[in-house]
Amino acid sequence: MSSKGERILIVDPDPASRHSLEELLRSAGYEVASSALQSEGFQFVWDAGVDLLLLSADIADVQCCDALSEVKGNTATAGTRVILLIRGGGAERARGLDLGADEVLSSPWEPAELLARVRVQLREKHALDEMRDKTRIADEGREMAQTAFQALAVTEKMTRDAFSLERALKIGVSALFAVAILIAGIFFLYSRRAEKETRRAYSVIAQLERGAHRQNQLVSDARSARADLQQTDVLQQKQQLQQESEELRRKLSAAEAGEISSLRKQLDDTTSRLGRMETESQTAEGVIRAYAPSVCLLHVSVSFVDRSSGRPLRYGGIAPDGGPLKDSDGNPVYTLEGSAPEVRADFFGTGFVVGDDRILTNHHVVQPWWKNDELSSVLEQGLNPAIAQFEAYFPDAPAGVRVSISQISDQADLALLKGDLSGLKRPILKLDARKEAAVSGQPLISLGYATGLSAILARAGEETVNEIAKSTAGDPEKVVQELVRRKLIRPLVTQGHIGDVLPDKIVYDAQTTSGGSGGPLINRDGGVIGVTFAVVRGFGGSNFGVPIRYAEPLLKP
Repeated sequence: MSSKGERILIVDPDPASRHSLEELLRSAGYEVASSALQSEGFQFVWDAGVDLLLLSADIADVQCCDALSEVKGNTATAGTRVILLIRGGGAERARGLDLGADEVLSSPWEPAELLARVRVQLREKHALDEMRDKTRIADEGREMAQTAFQALAVTEKMTRDAFSLERALKIGVSALFAVAILIAGIFFLYSRRAEKETRRAYSVIAQLERGAHRQNQLVSDARSARADLQQTDVLQQKQQLQQESEELRRKLSAAEAGEISSLRKQLDDTTSRLGRMETESQTAEGVIRAYAPSVCLLHVSVSFVDRSSGRPLRYGGIAPDGGPLKDSDGNPVYTLEGSAPEVRADFFGTGFVVGDDRILTNHHVVQPWWKNDELSSVLEQGLNPAIAQFEAYFPDAPAGVRVSISQISDQADLALLKGDLSGLKRPILKLDARKEAAVSGQPLISLGYATGLSAILARAGEETVNEIAKSTAGDPEKVVQELVRRKLIRPLVTQGHIGDVLPDKIVYDAQTTSGGSGGPLINRDGGVIGVTFAVVRGFGGSNFGVPIRYAEPLLKP
């Protein structure tokens, strides 16, 4: 229910408390007025028409009692809902309800609970107002019918036609009564449904928040990814061996006689490993230089829209620390009302340039809810997912590129995106759909943004990660913008071999994980032979790619 037109008046003699209430209700999207004086406030209720009165008062104050009686006893203001904020326990709350308040809360009150009480009272008010309007219309119709009936009754004996008309009007009056009863039933059911909206939102909290990165979690994820990257990323492995070699040389120059033999053996082993890696990675490094600039990080921000009303799911309000308001159990409060920020779920994947202004990726990347068991309960709750924002971020690019879905394959997990890439001048990756381009046992290179933001941050260093986490509070969109500003976005590169080539998939062992979906698989000749679409949880194991021939129908002019 929109908060448009929902006016709330705060009457509280304490300036600090009054200001706190104003900020809370405005953050939830309500129109708020306030007063320190009860007399001034009640005049406002009378003159301006207020939906809800939030009154902070002493229940033993005679003026408070009189004020409640005045508001609830006057026909013009009787429909105004009143929430009374008091000091005291059960006896005082009971006294407030007896005096006519619709709700009573004891101080100190919880922001989330107060907002929930406000929503409940406004829902009930609107439901009753609408029912009264419908009933009034029905009553007016009934009165008109009765007037007509009485007029016709005077001439009842004059003609048979008049008698027939009278019977018709009687039927009409009965029909109006039936309609009024039906309308009342509809509004009762509507009110019952509205009461369930908040509970329904709580049932999907785990799915909506699971992908969110908060400050502490961001640092923790980066630390976890760092050890894995040192064992998987070609450039990281080479850099690590180079550092080990330099460190061993320094130790040798200052070593005592008894340590020289052992250190020299370690240095020879490290140098040998580095030499083998340099030989094996020559092709990989050429691919990295040529293709990595064209491999982008895709950020899909998904909102959730109520299927019946078309309203987006929102946070119940914003706390002073900038985060969402939470209930007494520590869970964020959700609602379909107000104008607080929308609830967003963030997903990351990989894409690569395959033509002018065209990017190839997976279907499940562009529509994260597609075949996603984790989001199935969200859909079952009557919430339709929708793309709220879709950006592509390329290495060394000054900003993200807004992209949209161009085509989705009906044969494989592939999708084509479109966006204005003219200012980036990125090379188009060469596709190789020949049968001999993908053969079991041949080497393969995988490029992508495995683990999403975590891997990028892991390569940035501990100090940089802490700075980014602190300045962004872990907000995914802000983190990405900071990574762009620091020019830290670049794909992870891993090497492996083709395990098997099946009609609908390529099985390979180059290590990757979630976030790498949509990345190109490149053979030793530098041709893209597939697109990563299924990965194991964590690095390692067998992964799967869609053969690139399935992309050909999407790329036809």
